Amino acid sequence: MVYTVSSSEKLRKSASDTETKALLYLLGYHPNKEEIFYFVVDFFNDLTGMDNMADNIWDVQSKGASNPSPREIGKELVTLFKNFVSEIKFTQYILFTNGVSNTLRKDTQLEVFDSNNINAKALLSLRSGLKEECTQKTYIDNNTITDENLDSFIKKVTFVIGGKNPPDYIRPIIQAELKTEPTDDILEAIFNEIRNAQSSKKNTVVEHIVISTPDEAINYQRHITSNEIKLLIINRIINRDPLAPGCPIPFMEVYQKFPPETKNDQLEECKNDLARALFNKNNGKAFWELFAEIYKIIIENKKFGVEEIFLNIPKRIKRENSDFDVLSLKYFISTIKEGLGK
Repeated sequence: MVYTVSSSEKLRKSASDTETKALLYLLGYHPNKEEIFYFVVDFFNDLTGMDNMADNIWDVQSKGASNPSPREIGKELVTLFKNFVSEIKFTQYILFTNGVSNTLRKDTQLEVFDSNNINAKALLSLRSGLKEECTQKTYIDNNTITDENLDSFIKKVTFVIGGKNPPDYIRPIIQAELKTEPTDDILEAIFNEIRNAQSSKKNTVVEHIVISTPDEAINYQRHITSNEIKLLIINRIINRDPLAPGCPIPFMEVYQKFPPETKNDQLEECKNDLARALFNKNNGKAFWELFAEIYKIIIENKKFGVEEIFLNIPKRIKRENSDFDVLSLKYFISTIKEGLGK
């Protein structure tokens, strides 16, 4: 199998808001969000989601127009079609756009839909736009532009309208409504940091690179992982990297009671437990509920020390976060307390 990296436009160094919304759609809203680990930037397409072994691949083309006509939408599908007729088998083809014209959808309330929700006249126009665009691209073999391929491809495309505001793409990743939720300004700052991290992956040139298997794309380091994004979100909310070197000041009272010969090892074990909890994709909801509870207790009880905060966390929430033990949970509490300056 051979796949050559090529695009219809020069690979840009900056990510648009729409590209970042597409990434966060995969991470926070997509039905397979728990499976998607890698977010590959401008390699196969604007964005490509992969599971941790690159066995399943979600191909995403993002477009910033808010009211494109059916014909324009058809033209925007060209890179997805290029991948459809390639030797790589993608799990899903997604066009993520800021909006569509009123003439496109049968049910205008649906924000995620397939070709069955496209009006017959609009579908013909979309198909015509796609065919025209395909014939103009040198990276698409004219022999693949058949009626059978075009029709089969269009039936497999998922259309996603990303009309939400940036903070609304962060909230589902947190997964829990914090009683004292970070302001929209903080959530938008998180969005912007993710966008900047996404942009930074575009600094290397990959045009014309040839790979034999999808996993080879990871070698070129044009990806962000779901773990990196989750850590970035925590960092921004509490103004501190919870895995940073050293001991949080609120934890010192506990740390100083450790025997001298075990202090460093025990501190590292606390950090390891926290890392396991943060990156445990099978327990994300419970982790964010724990984080929300600690956050709420600290905000509402500024004079509470680590021990008091620990005792006020409901036992059910503690039990559901089995990656922590007593010490590592107190360490996590300490990082949040220090970051919030309480």
